[in-house]
Amino acid sequence: MNIQASAKAGNALRVSQKSPDLDNLLIDVVEVAVPRPGPGQVLVEIVAAGVNPSDVKASLGHMPHAVWPRIPGRDFGGIVREGPSQMIGMEVWGGGGELGITQDGSHGKWMVLDQKAVRAKPKNFSMEEAGSVGVPFITAYEGLREAGGAQPTDVVLVCGGNGKVGQAAIQLATMAGAKVFAVEYNGQPLRGHANGPVTMLNSAVDDVAAVVRDMTGGHGADIVFNTVGSPYFEIANKAMAKQARQIFISTFDRAVPFDIFNFFRGRHKYIGIDTLALSSVDGARIFDRLKLKFEEGLLKPFPINPDCCYDLKDAAKAYASVLRGTPERVLLKP
Repeated sequence: MNIQASAKAGNALRVSQKSPDLDNLLIDVVEVAVPRPGPGQVLVEIVAAGVNPSDVKASLGHMPHAVWPRIPGRDFGGIVREGPSQMIGMEVWGGGGELGITQDGSHGKWMVLDQKAVRAKPKNFSMEEAGSVGVPFITAYEGLREAGGAQPTDVVLVCGGNGKVGQAAIQLATMAGAKVFAVEYNGQPLRGHANGPVTMLNSAVDDVAAVVRDMTGGHGADIVFNTVGSPYFEIANKAMAKQARQIFISTFDRAVPFDIFNFFRGRHKYIGIDTLALSSVDGARIFDRLKLKFEEGLLKPFPINPDCCYDLKDAAKAYASVLRGTPERVLLKP
């Protein structure tokens, strides 16, 4: 039986047109009526919602299939307020590629979505932690899965290791027992949690490929998770072992020099991951596989900095900080 609560209207972000740049983000805070869930749907009261680079890029018009106007936001932690009676009051988490892109998303007080897209959050998570995990861990999990999964015998190189997806990939790879290297463009230490040693490399100083090969007996990296794309493309290719896989999720430059000879002689594979193609139901299934690991402490959510938890009225500041490379996980608190 579906239960309907007396939910009140709430505020939400609305993007109605392409923003010209980060300094002039066209994001409005509007009051919206409470949406009503249909059959098989639930109404979720959003408590915390992560801000991802894709949210910001979509507001800048970089996602051609995004609809206008819409409420942005792909990740959420919240409470089910309407839907099947057994789900009322459930504290849930989730995230998906359609949310905030082709349908209203999580950067508002209320969101309606398929009941199969919500799962009870890990019991040891705060609501802020639940809202922080989504896209980064979904992306990292799906990338490694498509690459055959990290194995204890693998060498994994994560380019952009201190980004949110990079941190998630490192957690998953070290949990699997792989030997892990991570690259950043300066000498910063690893920011996130890891389940084993991680060798941090500075691409501005270190010969990354030489170090990886030297420390693996000349073998190289079996999996390269390139979270940045073109800036690390040449470095990553030089570090790849025979039959290695390189995962791409983003890039600055679309066209890069490509050595076809080394590619086929190395028997390499390139894997593209676009989590916009993964629905919130797909995301929930991935969360099913990760939840116990979070509850056991093998995986950990991103640290929550209260200074990076923003009210909706400060959304433009929050959005700009994400694309300008803040090291913190940025959240909105509707």
